[in-house]
Amino acid sequence: MTLDDAARGAARTAPEVLRYTAFSTDPEGGNPAGVVLDAEGLDDAAQLAIAAELDYSETAFLTPPPADLGGTAGRAFTIRFFSPLAEVAFCGHATVATAVALAERIGPGDLLFATQAGPVPVTVREQDGVLRATLTSVAPHVAAVGEADLTEALAALDWPAGDLDPALPPRIAFAGNNHLVLAAATRDRLAALDYDFDRLAALMERLDLTTLQLVWRESESVFHVRDPFPVGGVVEDPATGAAAAAFGAYARELKLVTAPATLTLHQGHDMGRPGLLTVELREGDARSHVSGAATVIGEG
Repeated sequence: MTLDDAARGAARTAPEVLRYTAFSTDPEGGNPAGVVLDAEGLDDAAQLAIAAELDYSETAFLTPPPADLGGTAGRAFTIRFFSPLAEVAFCGHATVATAVALAERIGPGDLLFATQAGPVPVTVREQDGVLRATLTSVAPHVAAVGEADLTEALAALDWPAGDLDPALPPRIAFAGNNHLVLAAATRDRLAALDYDFDRLAALMERLDLTTLQLVWRESESVFHVRDPFPVGGVVEDPATGAAAAAFGAYARELKLVTAPATLTLHQGHDMGRPGLLTVELREGDARSHVSGAATVIGEG
């Protein structure tokens, strides 16, 4: 065994775990994510253990890409996401955090990630000295939610049906995973989030939901959002790129805006971790393009 072989073996035994926050340039804002840029040699149990120890909503793990992924050599990867409780098919904020971490090491440009939901291209650009990543979602779709399921969701949230915005009807939106979109009629309703954790988790597991995307519409293209995430063992996600992508599909489906359009989503303010997400809807492209900054908050 060479010294290089020994060093690589040691690195895989104790991988470097980076800590970033996504959708903010402030380490105290946005959504923290763990990032492991070299997860070769880590099995599922080891990855889950790292995610549980970090206790962030998700941690991303990179390994070499599958042979058929395509992309530019050295800029294509397989990426997996683990919450403290289980693996998640797709996570937007950890994708943005990982893309920025990579750009700091190999330079801005185009990246391609193989996720369980499908290939996700990401472009990182520097704007005014800040690295911003834009992910392109998989093909989205929007579906109705059953009346009994909606009633159960509102009961778990302790939201009277009359507190919903009738102009934004409930839907289940998908752009890598499923999110139940519920629109509050007032900002105060959105701010007063205090839900039954176990009851909501049981419903979400039955419906295969990753988060609830709770929204309040400030103006035609500006929204405030909150995302309960009990199925991941997290009370609330401070900034949720996957849900933002799904919400882009929702906004297009319900004709809240007409493409080309850009939605601005404010999230995390009620948690004291403000984040900013932008969702671009392009003409002739059904996918959502979610952008945000990321910054390091420490390394393990």
